[in-house]
Amino acid sequence: MTHYCIASDHAGFRLKETLKSYLNSQGHQVQDLGTDSEESVDYPDYALKVVGHIKAEQDSVGILICGTGIGMSIAANRYPGVRAAVCNEGVRSAVLARQHNNANILCLGARLIDEKIALETLQAFIDTPFEGGRHQRRVDKLG
Repeated sequence: MTHYCIASDHAGFRLKETLKSYLNSQGHQVQDLGTDSEESVDYPDYALKVVGHIKAEQDSVGILICGTGIGMSIAANRYPGVRAAVCNEGVRSAVLARQHNNANILCLGARLIDEKIALETLQAFIDTPFEGGRHQRRVDKLG
């Protein structure tokens, strides 16, 4: 069973709540790792919470949201075994991030992506399997 965890900074709070509600409505259990408001917080703290969950639950999927998705991605990708992909342009990047990179964290920018596109992107990310094959060799080199 896939475990889902989600976190955001203040800029991503509203989109986090929307994505969390969507996942719950689909029957998924989601662990919300914060933040709990639009009060200013530091995004690396929340990226680290999701990274910890991903490391503890190997079959888990993480979702991180900040203003652009970039800060969360930078913070998360500092850790071995984490493959956090910014997918603000939509479904195609989410599909390729999963198929070719075996991305385990979806990063979104609440200031850059439309809510409808964010929901479609999330669904594509969780529905798309890793292709393996030649891509496995490349992912293995990431550590």
